[in-house]
Amino acid sequence: MNIKTSLLVFILLSSKSIYSQDLASKEFYLEKIKVEMKLAWPKNRTINLVFHGHSVPAGYFKTPIVNTLASYPYLVLDQIKSQYPFTVVNIINTSIGGENSESGEKRFESEVLIHKPDVVFIDYALNDRVIGLARAKNAWEKMILAAIDKNIKVILLTPSPDQTVDIKDDQTILDQHAAQIRALSKYFNVGLIDTYQLFKNKTKEGFDLVNYMSQVNHPNEKGHRLIADEIMEYFK
Repeated sequence: MNIKTSLLVFILLSSKSIYSQDLASKEFYLEKIKVEMKLAWPKNRTINLVFHGHSVPAGYFKTPIVNTLASYPYLVLDQIKSQYPFTVVNIINTSIGGENSESGEKRFESEVLIHKPDVVFIDYALNDRVIGLARAKNAWEKMILAAIDKNIKVILLTPSPDQTVDIKDDQTILDQHAAQIRALSKYFNVGLIDTYQLFKNKTKEGFDLVNYMSQVNHPNEKGHRLIADEIMEYFK
């Protein structure tokens, strides 16, 4: 973390007057970017969306199969191009299967910020069970602050399901990581895709979780589409 980012950390943690304790509005959080995405050549520019995380955003379905075009980053691309026909948009996927947020934070500047993203999506919670809540919180905060320091929009994702964890139980370790991510999104007033709640809602509606999964801990295309549709709420 450089001196400028360290100063930003100090300011954010010292002054409660400059953050909101509210979720960023899905309607307005990406407003300036959406305006730019409507511009036609020669007034338009390339929009960079970076997806940073583990095996799920990387596109792993039933390991070792990687179904890139059916993963949520590319389902988002397909929908964006339908909605914004004039835009030039790059989907940059820096996700690595098996990685947790501490490893992701270490390469955040060299492999994420180097692309000058307009929006960064962070999805590590499923693997952060290995490092625990405190270490995960520290890594997520560093990534969020590094992006904010460069005026980059950030959207956090709570975990997708693992079928070894009872999604109907609200006290599991995945629920704890999801709650921590919700709190971070409010604290820093950045975007949130509450993936875990999306899948919880489906089970509460009577749908079997297995219908959304390609293996025990990876969604299938139907599950990825659920996530992509929620991301698109920020681009409407």
